[in-house]
Amino acid sequence: MKNIYLVGFMGTGKTIVGKILSGKLKLKFIEMDDTIEKEEGRTITEIFATKGEQYFRKLESNFLKKISKEINLVVSCGGGLICNEKNLKVLKETGTTFNLTAEAKTIYERIKKYSHRPLLNVANPTLKIAELMRKRAQYYEQAHHTINTNEISPDEVADKIIDILNG
Repeated sequence: MKNIYLVGFMGTGKTIVGKILSGKLKLKFIEMDDTIEKEEGRTITEIFATKGEQYFRKLESNFLKKISKEINLVVSCGGGLICNEKNLKVLKETGTTFNLTAEAKTIYERIKKYSHRPLLNVANPTLKIAELMRKRAQYYEQAHHTINTNEISPDEVADKIIDILNG
């Protein structure tokens, strides 16, 4: 089976859905942000603060190149990974991409208790979420499939993905 890549903005459920999906399909799960943090020995917030976003995006791209050579993975991708044309091409060629979406207000409610979101350490996070979502929409829309996670549970999202894969 090709890899299953979960893409979309932070707080749309990529990690929790990925864990559920990998359990149901008996596939290995990879959370890109967590893996990058382990490999770098520091948090993404620290990476952004000391090396900058461009450095982090390069780490993401390199990690994607490495795991895209494998098969049978469920991968929760960082929210901005797909916003690079080369990454988008790798994702689409080596797997099936599922864009998980939600409204900006829903996303904020889901992530507001986490201080490790470097792109949201601003005065009006909901406004920043909406702005980033608009900027990234052209990339997210290129995923093979889109699932809105606003009103359904992570388990239901995983089931929808399985239904689509079994098509």
